Amino acid sequence: MGCQNIAELIWPNAQRINNFRFDKMTSYIIRRLLYIIPIVFGVLLLTFVLFNLVGGDISLEIAGKNATQETIDEIRAEYGLDKPLFLSWDSQFINHFKNALTFNFGRARDREPVIDKIKRGAGPSLALTIPMFFCTLIIAISLSLIVAFLRGSKWDVIVLVVCVSGMSVPYLSFILFGQYFFAYKWGLFPVFFSPDLAMPQYVALPIIIGIVAGLGGNLRFYRTIMLDEMRSDYVRTAYAKGLSTTRVLFKHVLKNAMIPIITQVVLAIPFLFLGSLLLERFFGIPGLGYLMIDAIGARDYFVINAMTYISAILFVMFNLITDLCYALVDPRISFE
Repeated sequence: MGCQNIAELIWPNAQRINNFRFDKMTSYIIRRLLYIIPIVFGVLLLTFVLFNLVGGDISLEIAGKNATQETIDEIRAEYGLDKPLFLSWDSQFINHFKNALTFNFGRARDREPVIDKIKRGAGPSLALTIPMFFCTLIIAISLSLIVAFLRGSKWDVIVLVVCVSGMSVPYLSFILFGQYFFAYKWGLFPVFFSPDLAMPQYVALPIIIGIVAGLGGNLRFYRTIMLDEMRSDYVRTAYAKGLSTTRVLFKHVLKNAMIPIITQVVLAIPFLFLGSLLLERFFGIPGLGYLMIDAIGARDYFVINAMTYISAILFVMFNLITDLCYALVDPRISFE
């Protein structure tokens, strides 16, 4: 009966604490979502000023040098450039704001809807960036734990030298080396994208190149984090209690190193959507990175504007997710 009475006293208190923490988290999320409103407004205002005011009259550029005034007027009417800039409910800025909120980005310079271009390019980009990102992450964290355990040994020095060497080599050199030898010379992979190829075939070599090129910097970063944790008192205590090396590294050290890892990982996720500009360009992968480079080269402000806006929204949302993950992995962090 005594144990039962104690349990009856503890359970409501624990339930009350969980409810209090959940309410705090809910209010924190609502507060952060409200903060997003002025940020989104600022991004929309900035893109509008850059592409509509600083960039000049886009209709003249779209129409060409020898276009008649009638053609220019038709283009201005098609893109809504004949309307007032600000001082009207039907102004260019209000329409720019409404279209962005509804993800209606209009038509690109080739008259194709911008949202269709983005939908078509998202698949190849994510097929390239997601495996590359997670494979690099898993390999870098696993090796960093091992290297941190072997700190000061010859293997630690070798890995450190290789990481610094890999970071010193330009990204473009990895691409040219892999494309020339593995694709062109040895024929292990296709040199360039072809519609006849399956997606795993034309993204395999770019994924390998991306992992090799990014592993050095990531491994060095995570190695520094793990070394800081390995010097902590709780690691010596864990070994003194007789815990195995694997349990100490993967349960205690990795768990306590999660905050900087979460910062690195979650804030990098929005940029996966943008694709890899160099890899997609050199291998001809029709993703969002390829689309962005083409839009910059063709001065297609409508595509650039849409990609900028979507990137800003993703970055703000994943910044919120990062803060929530902090509190989930470390109970000492509050939502105040």
